[in-house]
Amino acid sequence: MTDKHHGRLTRDGIRIHGAEDFSGMYRAGALAAHILDDIAAHVFVGQTTGELDRLIEQQVNDAGAKSATIGYKGYKHASCISVNHVVCHGIPGDKKLKDGDILNIDVTVIVDGWFGDTSRMYVAGKRSRKIERLVQVTHDALMKGIEAVRPGNTFGDIGHAIQAYVEAQRMSVVRDFCGHGLGRVFHAPPNVLHFGRPASGPVLEEGMFFTIEPMVNLGRPETKVLADDWTAVTRDKSLSAQFEHSIGVTADGCEIFTLSPAGRFHPTWD
Repeated sequence: MTDKHHGRLTRDGIRIHGAEDFSGMYRAGALAAHILDDIAAHVFVGQTTGELDRLIEQQVNDAGAKSATIGYKGYKHASCISVNHVVCHGIPGDKKLKDGDILNIDVTVIVDGWFGDTSRMYVAGKRSRKIERLVQVTHDALMKGIEAVRPGNTFGDIGHAIQAYVEAQRMSVVRDFCGHGLGRVFHAPPNVLHFGRPASGPVLEEGMFFTIEPMVNLGRPETKVLADDWTAVTRDKSLSAQFEHSIGVTADGCEIFTLSPAGRFHPTWD
């Protein structure tokens, strides 16, 4: 089955992209990652999430790209910034960062029609050992999921790798939000769950593009969405962290489109 965007669709509706599509995804992913590299210097105690978002929007515009989130379902910002017990989709605003706050910054840009989607963690001021561990486990969980990506494996293998690792660290994986297919669209099949059974779900094929973006809580996995219809928080108010990469399946594994040019994807501890 094919359609106007070219490329085959699997029976699960997952697009199979050609080799030439990888370069477009690399360009989009590199810009998103570069923006997150640069924003690190602006994360400090007293900074507002609204100012961080303004700086991100300015960088998107300066690069001649578009923000995928401005105007998406009525959303008005170039990033989602989720602080402390906010799991995802935090709305930038006037709130100032306090000493010890952790935040996830999630950016999606459109470059020549291709979508680059990535997020990572930052810490304002001093960090506790508890925060270091949560951030490290979440980062490593994403990488365990990526290690499971190769043709012949399944999406259940990715979810199982993440879940097994996180739960062995006595933390929990959020069930209410997941990764997604992308390419020339923001969200497409499949839903990429961060939990699951080995050998379950669609089989991975070369040319699939999708995000893996586990959200990990120090407490229980349950979330709730606030009255703004965007902000998702942990029900038990426990801290939450998230890392996200956009990837493409290759003949023998995968390529990460959103690698940090400056090697800052993990907020390296001194």
